[in-house]
This record gives sequence, structure tokens and C-alpha cells, in this order.
Amino acid sequence: MGLTSNTVLALAVLAGVLLFGGTVWLWPRLARRGVRPVAGRIGLLLVTQVAVFAAVGLVANQSFGFYASWADLFGQEDGQGVVVDHTGATGAPLTVTGTRRVAQAGGALPRTAGQVQEVRLVGRNSRIATPAYVYLPPEYFQSSHRDRKFPAAIVLTGYPGTAKALVDKLNYPSTALKLARAGRMRPMILVMLRPTVAPPRDTECVDVPGGPRTETFFARDLPEAVGAHYRVDARPGGWGVVGDSTGGYCALKFAMHHPERFGAGAGLSPYYKAPIDPTTGDLFHGDEGLRRRADLWWCLDHLPAPDTSLLVTSSKVGETNYQETLEFIDRAKRRGPTRVSSIILDSGGHNFNTWRREIPATLEWLGERLDSGSRNG
Repeated sequence: MGLTSNTVLALAVLAGVLLFGGTVWLWPRLARRGVRPVAGRIGLLLVTQVAVFAAVGLVANQSFGFYASWADLFGQEDGQGVVVDHTGATGAPLTVTGTRRVAQAGGALPRTAGQVQEVRLVGRNSRIATPAYVYLPPEYFQSSHRDRKFPAAIVLTGYPGTAKALVDKLNYPSTALKLARAGRMRPMILVMLRPTVAPPRDTECVDVPGGPRTETFFARDLPEAVGAHYRVDARPGGWGVVGDSTGGYCALKFAMHHPERFGAGAGLSPYYKAPIDPTTGDLFHGDEGLRRRADLWWCLDHLPAPDTSLLVTSSKVGETNYQETLEFIDRAKRRGPTRVSSIILDSGGHNFNTWRREIPATLEWLGERLDSGSRNG
């Protein structure tokens, strides 16, 4: 049974309840003096505490998507991503491995409710292979739109994150569907995955010298693979990118580094400079130019202002990036032709609940800047 299994969660909760009840029931018998009664009390308290903490931890993981599996939790994830050299006709850039319904769509047919496809992406240049989810709106399957090309956006989690959380917890597909049905955003293709494409390492979406070429994968390989398989508008600036936390930093960086590809980038609770810590390892290997490009403050001050749109979010109470976000807005708005927007909440922590409050407005903002779908049928 997997770490995110509802069965595992139910068993952990049941164990906690039974052990708590057993402790109450047996406590009078263990109230006597002596080594055995004392050891019994210690043992009961210990196993009950462990069971309760395990249940709470599983609930938190289910809610926030910190870890995808037991191997991921214990640092034993061995799906390295950069292991297979796919050249020539070996290994399709994109393979559909499964399909699922859009939650709360009110129908099962793709032409009325859209569809989420589970895919495997393979980077021709980066040699990175990773799973992802692709949301296709109902219009994609309708005969009246068979020649239509759709705007597309990459959607990223934080670190370590799980791609499934973007579908089931942050509700990107169902939110996009509701907004489109209400006429508040144009139908859009969403490619949802985590930035951790070489787990367990946090590459901060950097092309690591001698390591994973993560930025190349997201900025070049992924759009090419998706564009070759789906009806995506290939015009310059036709793609968008959005993410939370680490994914938010990556989204801003991609839009700033590659405005010819990304017409808009949205960072939900982002930071603005790649950290170096035990999860990242040495990202730059002494390459000062690479280190500077991973610092968005340096990019604002020294690189030509990119012709793209940026969105940043924060909270006055609950987010540690509030003051930095205000500074980023102030510096970016003076760097035309870059356009900057923001969502600032009165309060909200660095968590799924806060991002769910920001996602509808973010998707509307993204749809307004990626308007190619309206000109293709």
C-alpha cells in the first residue's frame, strides 16, 4: 500500500483510536508500582504517540503532497530521470500512459468535461524523462474546434511536491474548466508536473554543469514534445508557466530567461534567488555566470528587460516573502517592456489553502495574456 493510499491513512487513524482506547482501558491495571507496570505505561504511551503522529503526518502529506511514496519519504527515491539516452526513433518525446476524468466536471465524455491524460515526457536535448499530467479542455475534443490550436501553460509544484497534487489538491483542471464555462478564461491546455525531474535532488530548474539540464528540459524539450503531440499554438510567447514556492521561482525565471517562448509567468509565493543547501548540492560548480542567471535580482538589474508578463503573489501576514515581493514589483515595473502584476492577500500561509485562493485569478490573468486560442477557430 502506497504512502498516499487512503487505506494506509484509515489504518493509521484506526490504530491511533484503538491504542488510545486501550491505554484508557488498561491504565488502572498498570497503575501499580514495579518495573513491569511502569514499562507497560511507557510502552502504551509511546506506541499511542507514534500512531497519533503517524496519522497526523499522513493527513498532512495527503493535504499538501510533500512525498509521493515511501521511498520518497525515506530518501530512497532512485528514479533519477537522467539515465536514458533517447536518440533517433528510440523513445517517443511524449507517450500517453493513462486517462482520468476531470473532478466535478459534471460528465464523463471528454467533449463535454475535458480530460486529464497521464503522460511520460522525454527530453531530446536534456535526456530527462519524467511523468506529467496534461489537462485538455472540452473544446479540444469537439468537432467544431478540430482545427483550433490552444494556448498552453506549464504548471509546477513546489519541492519536493507531487504532480498528482496539482490535479487532486490544487484542482487546476476543474478550476480551469469552471472558469472557461463561466466565460472568465479561454480554454487552455495545462501540463502539470513537479520541478523535481531528477529526484531526490532539488535542481532549482538550473542546467547543472555535468548534471541535470533542468532549464533546457522545461524551456525547450517540454514545449517541443507537447507541441508535437497536441494542437498547441507554436507562436513566440504562446506558452505560459505558473508554479508555487520552488515552482513559482522557476516560473518567473523561465519567463524572464525565455520571453520568446513564455508570454507570461506566474509565481505563487515565490522566492527570487536559488538557494544552496543539502537538497540542491552544488548547482553551479564555480560558474559565476550561471549563478548570476539563477538570481532574479541580478537579472532585473543586468539583463535586458524581457518582453513578457509576470505575476507574483504573497500575503501581508503568513508569508515570509512579502517584503521581497513588494521590492520585486517595484523594480520590475521600472523595467519596460516587462509587465508585472500581483495578488496580495491580507493573510495566508505557505500552503495549499492559500494557493487555492489565488489560482482562479491567476488562471484568468494567464488566459488574458495567452489569447491565441481565440484566433484559431
